[in-house]
Amino acid sequence: MSTNYANPAPLGLCGFGMTTILLNIHNAGFYELSAVILAMGLCYGGLAQILVGMMEFRRGNTFGTLAFTSYGLFWWSLVLIWVLPVMGVTAASPAGFVGWYLLLWGIFTLFLFFGTLNGSRAAQFVFGSLTALFFLLAYKDFTGNAAIGILAGYVGIICGASAIYEAMGLVLNEKFGRTVLPLGEPKPKAVMGHAVAA
Repeated sequence: MSTNYANPAPLGLCGFGMTTILLNIHNAGFYELSAVILAMGLCYGGLAQILVGMMEFRRGNTFGTLAFTSYGLFWWSLVLIWVLPVMGVTAASPAGFVGWYLLLWGIFTLFLFFGTLNGSRAAQFVFGSLTALFFLLAYKDFTGNAAIGILAGYVGIICGASAIYEAMGLVLNEKFGRTVLPLGEPKPKAVMGHAVAA
């Protein structure tokens, strides 16, 4: 007997998107780093995405498992990078070392972006803008260029908003049984008389 499981991706995309917007409102210079970002990073950006990754595992989605679990743990690691020095557990990380941390995440995200090229335009935009965000933040930490950090903040706000848009598109399109928010899904093409995804 087959079981129909709900699509967990919108939950993960909302957790990612809302937390990313809050962090990048800070990066853009509007607010100082505060408990708002830390709490969202631990709970919605972190825990929710990890749980979604496990749900995607149950559905057999390797890409979703890797992406959501990794970004959930990214948020937890980022919060610890900020909090552990304040707790006196370790010294604060040099900006250049944080730059390497962000660069690695940028490279990881770039490879995931390649994995979206046969998917929706919405997913491509989320991962493409996230790749740009990580590289901009890494460049800012390597160079100390505050203007690049502010630019990254605006890119991050757009990236987070695009993830929320994709999540709402997935939910509303399923709920209404038609395209309410277009996601740029690939059109099927005929191969030997059968329709397959492009």
